[in-house]
Amino acid sequence: MKKSALLLGIHCHQPVDNFSEVVDEAIKKAYKPFFKEVVKYKDFKFSVHYSGWLLEYIKDNDKELFSLMKEASSLGQIEFLSGGYYEPILASIPSKDRVAQIEKLNKFIKKNFGQKPKGLWLTERVWDSSIVLDLKKCEIEYVVVDDYHFISAGFDKNNLNGYFVTEESGEEIKIFPINKTLRYILPFKPVKEVVEYLEGIADERVNAGVIFDDGEKFGIWPKTYEWVYEKGWLEDFIKSVLENEKIETMLYKDYIKNFKPISLAYLPTTSYFEMGEWSLRADDAYALEKMKERMLSVGESEDYIEKFLKGSIWKNFLVKYQESNRIHKRVLELSKNSKKNEEYKENLYKAQTNDVLWHGVFGGIYLPNLRDNAYRFIINCENLRYKKDRIEIKDINLDGYEEVKLVSKDLIALFESKNGAQLVEFDLRDKKFNLQNTLTRYKEAYHEKILQNDFNQNFKTEDGIETIHSNDFSNLQKYRDLLKFDWYIKNSFIDHITDFGFDLEKFDRCSFNEYGDFANQPFLMIEDKKGAVFHREGGIYKDFKKYKTEIVKKYRLKDNILKFSIFIESSSEEEFLYFSEFNFHFASLDDIRINAEKFSKKKTENLNEIWIEDIYTDKRIIIRSDKNFTLYQTSIDSISQSESGFEVINQGVSFALAYPFKESFKLEGEIEITPLLGE
Repeated sequence: MKKSALLLGIHCHQPVDNFSEVVDEAIKKAYKPFFKEVVKYKDFKFSVHYSGWLLEYIKDNDKELFSLMKEASSLGQIEFLSGGYYEPILASIPSKDRVAQIEKLNKFIKKNFGQKPKGLWLTERVWDSSIVLDLKKCEIEYVVVDDYHFISAGFDKNNLNGYFVTEESGEEIKIFPINKTLRYILPFKPVKEVVEYLEGIADERVNAGVIFDDGEKFGIWPKTYEWVYEKGWLEDFIKSVLENEKIETMLYKDYIKNFKPISLAYLPTTSYFEMGEWSLRADDAYALEKMKERMLSVGESEDYIEKFLKGSIWKNFLVKYQESNRIHKRVLELSKNSKKNEEYKENLYKAQTNDVLWHGVFGGIYLPNLRDNAYRFIINCENLRYKKDRIEIKDINLDGYEEVKLVSKDLIALFESKNGAQLVEFDLRDKKFNLQNTLTRYKEAYHEKILQNDFNQNFKTEDGIETIHSNDFSNLQKYRDLLKFDWYIKNSFIDHITDFGFDLEKFDRCSFNEYGDFANQPFLMIEDKKGAVFHREGGIYKDFKKYKTEIVKKYRLKDNILKFSIFIESSSEEEFLYFSEFNFHFASLDDIRINAEKFSKKKTENLNEIWIEDIYTDKRIIIRSDKNFTLYQTSIDSISQSESGFEVINQGVSFALAYPFKESFKLEGEIEITPLLGE
């Protein structure tokens, strides 16, 4: 008799230290109702992967759900898969940390559920053969990836209903390809349609219907709670599968015991197709999507297209977003200098979580709270490392240029020579908060769609519900009006040379005339035992001529004060407007006061200092200048795609301190950080 084995896997994860209300909502609407339903049917077998942090949270905060999970495990109904404890992209972290994170989750599962995991969930299905040897060290026998991994390697989709074997340096591991069709129809299509598909792949060799996907689809994604539970989709699905003689639910480990692999396979470094699109720069991602649409319009099958049409790889996010690369490379630095201290290791592993480093349908790098969490873990590690003032010079972000890290008892300031000798990290050590944790307003492929009104509006389905890949993108005009893009990275101490037509609107839209070549170009570093000194021989470009111009920048850090000096000399005899741009991140614009006023976009003349009071950090940030300046202040607001549509998110505040200058100019100043309370 022809049969198919349904290998249903549920992957559940929340960003480490995510808002408790968000995690509680996921438990209430997805994780707990799912388990409440499935444990009613002991013969319904399925596999699960929960990230370690989420399992800890459930154990501490929802005893009922944790008991349901233990009950299902004791009855042999479920199989737990391992993974990195704090959900890192395994290929993006050092080998020793990879092994440590997997073994940490293995131990938790063994202690609490009595299982020794043999399978592993690859975060975001990012496959790289370099991880195989470490998986074997952890006694992992198999992983799950997407069928796209196999299709992009030249395999045909109609022969992927099972598992394969690969090897690295002679070490063997088994790989299951997740069925994309099942991933898109379950649980979004009517039960009858899903069951008919499973019947359609039935065979004498017992083909596998492999599905391992987000547990949040079962209640958290738009409209799914009503569809899956209130309208009874999950109950109907379980009953229909159990009553169907052609379908047998099975654990992954049991399928391996009972059936042979399809063949040997070698896979490229890749993730799912959409991830390849998202990791491209905006214009390329948009072009790839248009190319796919054109090929579909002339009758090419999607499987054929995806075999030959490819995006980039996950690690390209570290190229696409400089802010992502900074977090990643800071974590690599901390791993290289790892201490035996357990508190240090825990903060290091938490900082390796994947969510903050990329962006697709979900917020990722665009969510300030995720970046704040990452820097909190980083600063916790730094606080354990540094007990004395220190100056370090090395290529931390691995871009071929050296950075300078200034450490005092109160602050950590990091400067990049490649990026205009600018401040790229400014840590409040006691508050574990990075004031420089801003995000540049990057252009994304979906921004082009907003500008072109190029969204497919056929988002409604006759049967079932839509997925997050088919949201309603009507009413785009309000987002179109808010779109702004930056041509340089939003650091601090950015040197701009412009004209007197500069105004607040041009600053806000990053559309002013730039005559200098200092805002996004490298500086040379000059050795100095007291701080950081940078120099650039550049130019002012006006009327098709280059006027030799140089800037020297010096920084000194002592306790709670960062002192700076900026010297400019130019061969041009014309008068220009020089402004130094600062970009600071705050937890909430509602929590700050600038010169005793609530934040607003404004221009203020004839100042020699700025007082920023931040309730969240309980700090006052004072920027002092030895010359009067005109202050322009505006907000950095991004428009990003999310599972429910678009979001406008504040990423920070921009300040332009503008000074007229002719031929030469010298500026001395300081940034002082003091407590708010107690005065």
